[in-house]
Amino acid sequence: MSGSQPHRVLPAELLADPEWQEACRRRDFTRVFRLLKLKAGIHPSRIAALCDMTPSRVGEIMAGRRSLAHIDVIERVADGLRIPGAMLGLAHRPWEIPARDRVGDQAPVPSRIPEGGPGSALEPVESLDDLLALADGQVTRSTLTALHSSVEDYWRRDDQHGGAPLRPAVVGHLRYVTQLMRTADAALRRDLHSLAAELARLAGWAYFDARQYSTARTYFTQALHLSHGQDDRLFMANVLSCMSLQATYDGNPNDAVALACRAQDAARTAGDQPLVMSMLHMREAFAHAALRDASSCHQAIDRSRDAYDRARGREGEAPSWVRYFDENKLIVDAGIALARLGEASRAEPLIAEGLRREKAAQQRGRAFHAFWLASTQLQQGKLDAACHSAGLALDLTASIDSPRVAGHVQEFHRRLRPYACEAPVIAFEQRMREALG
Repeated sequence: MSGSQPHRVLPAELLADPEWQEACRRRDFTRVFRLLKLKAGIHPSRIAALCDMTPSRVGEIMAGRRSLAHIDVIERVADGLRIPGAMLGLAHRPWEIPARDRVGDQAPVPSRIPEGGPGSALEPVESLDDLLALADGQVTRSTLTALHSSVEDYWRRDDQHGGAPLRPAVVGHLRYVTQLMRTADAALRRDLHSLAAELARLAGWAYFDARQYSTARTYFTQALHLSHGQDDRLFMANVLSCMSLQATYDGNPNDAVALACRAQDAARTAGDQPLVMSMLHMREAFAHAALRDASSCHQAIDRSRDAYDRARGREGEAPSWVRYFDENKLIVDAGIALARLGEASRAEPLIAEGLRREKAAQQRGRAFHAFWLASTQLQQGKLDAACHSAGLALDLTASIDSPRVAGHVQEFHRRLRPYACEAPVIAFEQRMREALG
């Protein structure tokens, strides 16, 4: 392959190299770029061109002075260099999906050969429309397994890096599954229907995290219709709980209460589901807190704790989508509800304990909870501690794309205005300029 030709495939020896595999697993792009030069002869200028970066940025990464954290940039590097998604902890990239007209001994279809000639037909198909055109309706169980795996990966990436950058991919998958539903066998159509409902909920959540509430509501409504068509009462409760949380954020707490209570009604019809009910009572507590209804909020928190106690030892019976709601989440969410009420002294130790227990990989949750900890400390006049906690939230936002979290940080900054001349605030503002520009 000459230097003037587009780079399409990495050498098999490099992909099998243990040092390369470890560098990719750790997302250590200093080592990745160095190994590309050393073992594949791909020089920094070529890396820059393939990954849509400046040569100076590539040089800084190779020197160890910069790193890559944003998921969209990491995906761009994977696509530009043709690094298999699994090596970097990503879902399969579009160019890794084999085109059906390249499998077996079928003769090429003339209309599918690009203008560049038969040789260029070997190039990976990358556009969504091309992928949809390749679908022939032959859905199998393995197709469903692969799609479910992609959804699980999206949720993991949402938890780690925020949902905003996932929107195009999730909506594309939703369109793809909707297309498959039209031609799939009746035996698989119900499963595809459920998968489409989950993708619609995920799309709604991604737009919610991006603070695009009207679009989020559209996708949540689509998910609700899809789950209603399946008479899946538990999943309907799940979607309604998301809509309740969004209504709380969107300044409609009365709607949030109504949606949370309706979700509880839907869940009750599905039998005894204490973990689901625990989460739904906490959603109700958030809504009552936004209304400053202390009595109703405390009662909802108590109901959430009681339901969680009944769920102990039965977590495996709960739907997979609610198992994130563990004891730590119960503790920190109770703290957030109390913080919304203005009961800062009771909220602070709960949120601090939840933040201490939280896994390092849950970066968006940690950033979100660090903000709430800072908020409760500021309410109590603990300016140094509040700015320190908010600094942790800032550090975490460097590797996530969540306008919802960024909005919380900016709201906290506005509340610091009366203390603008204090040394902790001056230092925090400098960190904020560096982190958020």
